[in-house]
Amino acid sequence: MVRKLVLMFLVAVVCSVAFAGAALADEKIAIIDPQKVLYSHPKFQDTQKQIKAMKDKKQQEAKMAMDAVKTEDEQKRIYMQKRQEAAIEEQKLMEVLFKDIDLAIRTVAQAKGFTLVLDKNQVFFGGTDITNDVIVELSKKK
Repeated sequence: MVRKLVLMFLVAVVCSVAFAGAALADEKIAIIDPQKVLYSHPKFQDTQKQIKAMKDKKQQEAKMAMDAVKTEDEQKRIYMQKRQEAAIEEQKLMEVLFKDIDLAIRTVAQAKGFTLVLDKNQVFFGGTDITNDVIVELSKKK
């Protein structure tokens, strides 16, 4: 799930920065390692603990609710509902981190004059790696 959220975040960042810089003739391109940035976020570990606790709670709720019903269809419905609730809550918790990261990327890119920031894993050659600069910017928010 985290990988899916990271990918969604990356697509949003790349698209927003790409469209903003597409009209400029002289692109100054930066690259970042989004996974390294996410894992280095000062609140990442705490958020992961919150997500685990929330998922454990939802799993317990699902088990109790499923034990109370007799039909397999009803059990499936309860399971899917609790799973969807957990996914929504996880997305809300991760959204806070993504907003912080987005702001840090924009701050570093603007300060260094970059017009385009791309995922390091999607670039074969070129670009200036600003991953560590973004991590430093994030640590200032702590």
